Amino acid sequence: MTHKYRAVKTVVDGIEFPSKREANRYRELMLLKRAGVVSKIELQPSFTLLNGFIHKASGQRVRPTRYIADFLVTYADGHQEVEDAKGFRTPLYELKKKLFMDRYPELQIKEV
Repeated sequence: MTHKYRAVKTVVDGIEFPSKREANRYRELMLLKRAGVVSKIELQPSFTLLNGFIHKASGQRVRPTRYIADFLVTYADGHQEVEDAKGFRTPLYELKKKLFMDRYPELQIKEV
């Protein structure tokens, strides 16, 4: 079955990535880690954009809204960057990016 954005699943170091682009970025980050530029690479970090709640009028439980990035990279100097290997920016991604920027002003999403 073909992915709707033509992404090809790729395995690197026993880890399955949803696209070649993301797998290639992982390889680059691992090289930077071996060189000492990067100290930590977290895969699929989750950021809460909107807390879960119970809607007062209906009593409906609404689950939290989360943004899951591709990588959270911690550099040797301590600063962190959130990375997303994007081939296509969907309207949902654009909305989540705005919510992320509001909720996490100390971080920024780097699209690679």
